[in-house]
Amino acid sequence: MLELELTETLLMDDTARTKAALSELKALGVKIALDDFGTGYSSLSYLNGFQLDTLKIDRTFIADLTTSEATASIVRSTIGLAKGLRLRVVAEGVETREQATFLRQHGCDVLQGFLFAKPMSPEAFASFAAASHTYLLPKALLAVQA
Repeated sequence: MLELELTETLLMDDTARTKAALSELKALGVKIALDDFGTGYSSLSYLNGFQLDTLKIDRTFIADLTTSEATASIVRSTIGLAKGLRLRVVAEGVETREQATFLRQHGCDVLQGFLFAKPMSPEAFASFAAASHTYLLPKALLAVQA
């Protein structure tokens, strides 16, 4: 149930060492997410080499999604690329229903952003989750809160 989010810059720092460490983590069942995709090296060659599970589209692309056809094209292509590689796709920084609709229509798996909730303290989160959103949380996390 653990997924580590790593940035492109971190992955590319020492690729041989990174691949070895990620291989060990994968053997333990840890999932790996590539965070802030498109803002660092953006080399497509490492998408296969690092045994990723999730690709997170950076919020800078989501912000202009509904006002720039070029950005919309990049996001559509990124989702298609990730799906072709059997990666889960997460969009960061979703703030409007229009963005959410676009992303869902194009196959994005998970949406994150202020549209759903603002940052909150652990206590506020526990209340938020208990109110009606427990279906969003893994059972192990709910047990920790109790």
